[in-house]
Amino acid sequence: MAPAVVFGSETPPGSTLLSILPTASSNYQRPGDWAPYRPAVHLTPAKHWMNDPQRPILIDGIWHYYYLYNADYPEGNGTEWYHATSVDLVHWQDHGVAIDKYKNGLGDIETGSAVIDINNTAGFGPGAIIAIMTQQHEGVQRQSLFVSTDGGYRFKAYHGNPVMDNPGADHWRDPKIIWDDAHNEWLMVLAEGHKIGFYTSPDLKHWTYQSGFDRDDLGILECPDLFRMSVDGDPATTRWVLATGANGFNTGMTTGTLYWIGDWDGERFTADRDEPQWLDAGADFYAAVTWDDPRHNAAERLASRYAIGWLNNWAYATKLPTDDWHGGANSIVRRIGLRSIDGKPQLVSQPVNAFDKLEGDAVVRANVQLTEASKMTLPQPTSDAYRLRIELDAASDAREVHFRLKESNEHFAIVGYNFANDTVFVRRDRDAIADAMPEVYREVRKSPALAREGVVTLDIIVDTASIEVFVNNGEVVLSNLVFGVPGINDLSVESIGGNTELRLFELSPLKVTPITRNNGDGR
Repeated sequence: MAPAVVFGSETPPGSTLLSILPTASSNYQRPGDWAPYRPAVHLTPAKHWMNDPQRPILIDGIWHYYYLYNADYPEGNGTEWYHATSVDLVHWQDHGVAIDKYKNGLGDIETGSAVIDINNTAGFGPGAIIAIMTQQHEGVQRQSLFVSTDGGYRFKAYHGNPVMDNPGADHWRDPKIIWDDAHNEWLMVLAEGHKIGFYTSPDLKHWTYQSGFDRDDLGILECPDLFRMSVDGDPATTRWVLATGANGFNTGMTTGTLYWIGDWDGERFTADRDEPQWLDAGADFYAAVTWDDPRHNAAERLASRYAIGWLNNWAYATKLPTDDWHGGANSIVRRIGLRSIDGKPQLVSQPVNAFDKLEGDAVVRANVQLTEASKMTLPQPTSDAYRLRIELDAASDAREVHFRLKESNEHFAIVGYNFANDTVFVRRDRDAIADAMPEVYREVRKSPALAREGVVTLDIIVDTASIEVFVNNGEVVLSNLVFGVPGINDLSVESIGGNTELRLFELSPLKVTPITRNNGDGR
């Protein structure tokens, strides 16, 4: 674990130190003065614009998390780093802007990553927090270094910025930095258009190019990530994972987070297979970041990581009906692991353990028989957000089963399973805003999902404007923004082309997690 950071004697401007931790959730209904689509259990800013997550760091048991924020939206451009903290990755406290935009003449503060410089490699003191991110000025992207010595609340620009000047590339951004134990140096991945570049450094200031990983079939690559994990929790068998934001238009997908399993030898990443896999097959999981927990031992850190993504899509991000803030939300934090599935290693995702503590008393039904062409009204949600666990009998003779969520007369979204082709899907072409959105919003999002021991399991997190579906213990995930008619949250199911058996139906209300804001407003 990193040594404690020595805090200054003054409270950072525009923020408060974490003197009072967020209290546990207690209510299942959002306050009456909240905007109709303000999430109950997802992180959003009080106002203005949010997008890319920045990888959290842990200081004295507190997670420090940053995301891109634009207080001038929609009148002006330019992002900065906004700061939030959490002790459980479920409840959050706001601290305002940690890195201001336009302050050092190099342009916007954009995506990057922060590390704790335990061994003082950069010379700012042991335990200094170093953030390296892209700054963009007049279309030219460069990498700059900022340092915090107050525990991550405020950062100052390094006088030698930029630490990496642009070599003439149109796209050259989003540095992600880790410490490479095997080679005793810092390792960076950088998005360079259709290539991911690999760089190494002894001190976070001077970087040497090592190699590139090229793809010309995935659009412009963004927000890369590189990390090592053990397969099936066995520390004797480890692989490297290279992830990136990309566009799956060639395969009928949209933008999302893709990854390859392979090897890193200190200079070059070699993928096992040419074809990438999807961390999330939904429409709205982009710019994802992953991180481990430094409190865990070495084997535990290799076996499990956390992940969070931007719950939005650039195809319609500026068109959402959220008037008091913009840019969607962050996904819930997931636990990810590398598991052998059908003979190959694959990342699996599940809600972070602390999320379970939001659940209230469940309504449970077992062995529910659904007959063909008969819509059944299920037990109804009584909370603004809820969790739905379902076990489908794979031997059902239906062609498909449809769970209608956020149903209000002609408006609803569908989480469904096709028994004929073993596919899970999400449809939102009939939700309350679909007709006003671009065509990509109305496209069905789907993924293969084979039954396991005769059962398909669905773990569905439903919030005021989103649905996150975890299939078969996280083998497949589909995250989608979904907008129903405000205040109506009905739920039903129908069996198509035959009968379906629900071995299990479990509906649990979720407690609201208001964000502790400096002004006391939890919205």
